[in-house]
Amino acid sequence: MLTLDIFGFKALWSPYFLLILIGLTTGYFLLTIKYRRLFPDSEPLTKTQGGLFLLSMILLYAIKGSPVDLLAHLMFWVHMIQMAALVLVVPPILILSIPNWFWRKVFTIRTINSVFKVLTKPLIALIIFNGLFSFYHVPIIFDHVMQNAWLHAGYSILLFFVATFMWWPLLNQLPEHQTLTGLKKVGYIFADGILLTPACALIIFADTPMYSTYSDPHVWGEVMRLCVGTANFESLNLSGPQLFSSMSLIHDQQLGGVLMKIIQEIIYGVILAHVFFEWYKKDQADNEQELKQQSLNPLLIK
Repeated sequence: MLTLDIFGFKALWSPYFLLILIGLTTGYFLLTIKYRRLFPDSEPLTKTQGGLFLLSMILLYAIKGSPVDLLAHLMFWVHMIQMAALVLVVPPILILSIPNWFWRKVFTIRTINSVFKVLTKPLIALIIFNGLFSFYHVPIIFDHVMQNAWLHAGYSILLFFVATFMWWPLLNQLPEHQTLTGLKKVGYIFADGILLTPACALIIFADTPMYSTYSDPHVWGEVMRLCVGTANFESLNLSGPQLFSSMSLIHDQQLGGVLMKIIQEIIYGVILAHVFFEWYKKDQADNEQELKQQSLNPLLIK
């Protein structure tokens, strides 16, 4: 069985992508620490926010810049882990890492504010995210996108943004953007899980390999040329992804669908617990406030 070392350092570690993420991280800390005083009403960056941003950048590099990205072109189950991290893990961490004052500055740009208001409406956000994610995994669409570098990059970025819109109603900390509370958040999470299920079920219960990207040597070759470079790939004389894994194509595909659903359920379970905890704290605070008012009423009457 072959190892990934044959593809070379550049294909394995994506140094240019790393430089982009380093640039984004540098810009984030300059704006939120060194130049924060240039923005009225800004607040100091907390250690939690800074740590979450660093975590989001590390995760992005791990899934799109490390050998994981190359493995995702060889094994479908790795691709599904990559997609789960891209749309279910990184966006919520990124939302929580950005200070409220910075979000408000962004929303002073009228176009961004208008787009955000429309695309983060709960029903619209759910339909667009789950629709685009399911559409991407239709075999003919998936194979076509994977064979075009611009389409692949563009669709990945699009999925990341619509995933951010989907997470926004649940996790944003801006009072003026709180469109869901209590039971509505619970319903939103359950609806999201239900809408993603058909795509996973189609992959899990298919009895034949669905994606030419992994089963057709010609299509796989086109995809790998884009991933590692034409000259590099042709010099290796490879015939297919089976050279890197002993797992059958159908089992690889089914495992991918199962892992996607399991990761989704775990993440939504964590968010659900968070929602219940917040709801409980608010309910307790409201009850304490009500009891305090009741205890003061007799004194006010006297």
